[in-house]
Amino acid sequence: MSKKILIVRTSSLGDLVHMLPAISDIARHVPQAEIDWVVEENFAEIPAWHPAVHEVIRVAHRRWRKSWRASLPERRALRETLASRQYDVILDMQALMKSVWIVRQAKGTRHGLNWRSAREPLASLFYDVRHKVEFWQPAVTRQRQLAASVFGYQYEGEPDYGLQGLTDGIEIGQYAMIMPSASRDDKLWPESDWHAVFNRLQEHGLQLKLLSGNEQETQRARALVADRETAEVLPRMGLTDVARIMAGARVMVGLDSGLTHLSAGLGRPTIGIYKASTPVRTPLVSAAYTASLGERGNAPSAETVLSALEQALASGAQGRELA
Repeated sequence: MSKKILIVRTSSLGDLVHMLPAISDIARHVPQAEIDWVVEENFAEIPAWHPAVHEVIRVAHRRWRKSWRASLPERRALRETLASRQYDVILDMQALMKSVWIVRQAKGTRHGLNWRSAREPLASLFYDVRHKVEFWQPAVTRQRQLAASVFGYQYEGEPDYGLQGLTDGIEIGQYAMIMPSASRDDKLWPESDWHAVFNRLQEHGLQLKLLSGNEQETQRARALVADRETAEVLPRMGLTDVARIMAGARVMVGLDSGLTHLSAGLGRPTIGIYKASTPVRTPLVSAAYTASLGERGNAPSAETVLSALEQALASGAQGRELA
């Protein structure tokens, strides 16, 4: 018989990408695992990419908060869906009170982080089984360790993001992906440093494809490459379409953002620029070349990024020769 598992991790983009190797581990080590995943509606494409995910169950916390009364039918439908199923394991991999709200509506043995391991310790009081996972280590590692603790196996090897459906058959193009924007202005990198990176990429004969998340970021990106004929700011599109374009890139250079982490998950050489956050907890993790540069309050210099860029391009060329 299948082992029915409910994963609760609703957001955000980067955090969901960090989850994928744990899903691969579960599928590898738990015979006949049938995995359902509760996720925020805007990110529902991400768990759907993984072949081991049986069903994606959507929630809309962000939208529901704006109109709690009007969202009552949707919330009732979610409750009925969860109550109608019996799970062997319910695993909260977010450890927040908003995820506990979902966990408590599902039927089965509820697992999560213990008081010292959870981001919101109060969440740990609502689990049947609590697990210890050291806090100050990479997010990918934390998720893999939590899943291994729940199901009683030892994971090993490089993380497998399960994204072969997006990368198989994709040819590597002569372009670089750039993510110059972030959700907070204190993460932004100086324009002059970006231009140094753009110049080096174009010296290598690469076109520039810039990503943005909203209209303000689009305008900023357009201003950055206004005088560059071989650069374009990509239009807004779905995550799957973005991922397919990223999968064909020679390299990606981006601020600490979910899309930069997705590039690493897709196995592309990726450079992350950290300025307002620390890479200790959320470094880029991949079997491909990655560099997580900078630190909270201490952005990397252009020279540091350019040095990493040369290594990234060299690693990509070597990989193609080996293939």
